Amino acid sequence: MILKTISTGSKGNSYILETNTEALLIECGVKMSEIKKAIYFNVSKIKSCIITHEHADHSKHTKDLMKQGIDIYATTGTLKALSINTNNHRANQFSKDNNDNWNNQKIGGFTIKPFDINHDATQPVGFLIHHPECGTTLYLTDTSYSNYIFKGLNNLIIECNYSEQIIEDKLNGKEFLRDRIIGSHLSLETLLELLSKNDLSKVNNIVLIHLSDSNSNAVEFQKIVRKATNCTVTVAEANQTITFDKTPF
Repeated sequence: MILKTISTGSKGNSYILETNTEALLIECGVKMSEIKKAIYFNVSKIKSCIITHEHADHSKHTKDLMKQGIDIYATTGTLKALSINTNNHRANQFSKDNNDNWNNQKIGGFTIKPFDINHDATQPVGFLIHHPECGTTLYLTDTSYSNYIFKGLNNLIIECNYSEQIIEDKLNGKEFLRDRIIGSHLSLETLLELLSKNDLSKVNNIVLIHLSDSNSNAVEFQKIVRKATNCTVTVAEANQTITFDKTPF
């Protein structure tokens, strides 16, 4: 399994988990031409695209994907916010059981488990993604914190948007913008707390995504998270490929 970062951050987010035979697209905040290039124009390899929420940097090109024959999966709230007809055969809704818990969704060899997150969107979710080649991957972004402890993790793709110290220094006097960021994105400090509460003993990769252009420090964030976890830590960059197997062996 490999992880391809097509783009990350406020300009657009899109990632691919890819095996020799199939691929799962996560988010579609970039042009279809960039996605095609990343998959070497083998569009039929993409089993589906899963989308966390309706903000443009994650979903702007959803309808373009559907026109290319790619199925999408999102919450009902996200599809409605994107003005996508839920009767469209390419538009698939994540479902809940009678106890209001999200159901698993099987997509090719991937099993997707949505979970609720805290963001200023209609019905945003994060994902636990399981595949025999990469084990269980946590995909978590655009949230101020996590309500959950996750078991059996092998890889993490996780937001580290800003540092509380940097944002206080740079946005002094700009309380509205500061409060919006704090209320909807994951800080380095909150990420470290989240990581400390989870069992990382079998984690192969921690990939930091969606860093703020102005309120983060990629080199320092990588060092701090690596020291706190003793895991392989990578700061995501555009057009990047990372080996994403279940174990490092």
